[in-house]
Amino acid sequence: MSGESDMAKVAFLGLGTMGFPMAGHLAARGHDVAVWNRTAAKAEAWLQRHKGRHAATPAEAARGAEFVMACVGNDDDLRAVCSGPDGAFAGMTPGAIFIDHTTVSATITRKLAAQAATGGIAFVDAPVSGGQAGAENGQLSIMCGGDPADYARVEPVLATYARICRLIGPSGSGQLAKMVNQICIAVLLQGLSEALAFGEKAGLDGEKVVEVISQGAAGSWQMVNRHKTMLKGEFDFGFAVDWMRKDLAICLATADEIGARLPVTALVDQFYKDVQLMGGGRNDTSSLIRRLR
Repeated sequence: MSGESDMAKVAFLGLGTMGFPMAGHLAARGHDVAVWNRTAAKAEAWLQRHKGRHAATPAEAARGAEFVMACVGNDDDLRAVCSGPDGAFAGMTPGAIFIDHTTVSATITRKLAAQAATGGIAFVDAPVSGGQAGAENGQLSIMCGGDPADYARVEPVLATYARICRLIGPSGSGQLAKMVNQICIAVLLQGLSEALAFGEKAGLDGEKVVEVISQGAAGSWQMVNRHKTMLKGEFDFGFAVDWMRKDLAICLATADEIGARLPVTALVDQFYKDVQLMGGGRNDTSSLIRRLR
C-alpha cells in the first residue's frame, strides 16, 4: 500500500463492542472487507449496515487478504482464531500481515508472531485504547509492536479508525504499552472514586467541584467523561469490570515476570473483585465508587 487512499482486501475477526465499528470504518473507507464472528448473527447484523462479506471461519475470511485484523476476548480466543485448520494463519498467504487489536499477554503475542513467521506471515500487536466511543468515532489510540517495515505498511490502514497510532518497539511492545495504559486507568479511577465519595460526604455539589478542579492539575479524561455518571450512580455502559480484571491479571502476571512492583494496582484489582461480588461485573470501570457508598 502506498498511501491511505489505497484500498486493500482485509479481514476482520471479532465483531464485539469494539470490532463491530472498527470493521465498519474499514468498509466505509472502501476497503474490501470480509468479516467473521464466533456468533454468526453478529456478522449478519454487521452486513445489514455495511458492505462486505461474511466468512464461515477465520481461515476463509483471511484467504487472499493483505491485512487480517482481530479483536477478540483473551489469549485463548486469540490462539483459537489464529491456529488450526480453520484459523486465520491457515488462510493467509506469505507477505500478509496479521494485526491483533485484542488486549492479551505479551507472551502469547510473541508465540503467535513466531508461529506466523514460519509461514511468511507478519504479525503486529496493536491493542487499542479509547473505549466504545473511540471505536465508533474512529478516534482510538493504537500502540503497536512489531517490525518497522511491517508497521509502515499497516499504519495507513489503522489510520482509518485511529486518532494516534505509534510503533512502540518489537513484538509484544504494544501489549506492554497497553498494560501501562490499564494500570493508569485503574489506579486513577480509584482516586477519582474516593474524591467524589469524599465530596458527597462533605456535602459538596459534585458538579460544581468537578467544574473547577477539572481545569487544574487534577483534571483527567476519566474525570471529564465519567464524573456525571459516577455522581448519578449510572454504570450500565462502557468498559466492563470483568474485562478490566482480565487485563489487570495480565499486568500483575507480567510484573512478576519482569520484576516490577504494582502494589496499588494489585489493591485496586481486589476492589474490582468487590464490585464483581456486588453483581457489577458488567458495570463500567468507573463503578469503583459503588464500594464507597
